[in-house]
Amino acid sequence: MQIKKLTVGYVQTNCYIVSNEETKEAVIVDPGDRGDLIIECCKREGLDVKAILLTHGHSDHIGALDQVKRAFGAKVYALEDEKELMADENLNLSKSLLGTVIRTEADVWLRDNETVNLIGLPFQVIATPGHTEGSCCYYIESEKALFAGDTLFEGSYGRVDLPGGSSVKLLHSVLDRLFELPEDVTVYPGHLGYTTIGDEKKYNPLAPYKGKLLE
Repeated sequence: MQIKKLTVGYVQTNCYIVSNEETKEAVIVDPGDRGDLIIECCKREGLDVKAILLTHGHSDHIGALDQVKRAFGAKVYALEDEKELMADENLNLSKSLLGTVIRTEADVWLRDNETVNLIGLPFQVIATPGHTEGSCCYYIESEKALFAGDTLFEGSYGRVDLPGGSSVKLLHSVLDRLFELPEDVTVYPGHLGYTTIGDEKKYNPLAPYKGKLLE
């Protein structure tokens, strides 16, 4: 597996191109902006893009979705709880932040704990509500890789003051779901740099709440 990060757009969103080095098949995670750059990068590497995975539906993560989908004919995957947000320009913030209207949907709606086999890799869906109601992460156990979107960052975590946000749900998502993964898993977040589950269990400001949450 090869992972290439492209940081794009007005809030520096990380878009990931995940490819199978043998077959040249690829998956794109969160094409937030600069569709031209994403497309050019894939074509330059001779990649056959099979799917687009969304960690959530905010405009900085889906801004180039339609352009990239048209270019490759790839299917779009997202958690089913994100349907309403993706279809509403006010909820997905495209109107307020981009000054445009984005209303879109997935081709395949996913559920928590579902595993999707793409490009020869098993992508496990982990529902992580908190940043949005339908936020999710994609975990590839065999590669010790987690695409975390805006749920978990290096030394930080996603905002909870936007439509669909919940501080309680985010705490449970990070502490009860993500922190249960092996410590040597590399976290590929939606913004900022890479980290590991082990480092976040030590240094993340949410870590001290582990074992102290009430339902």
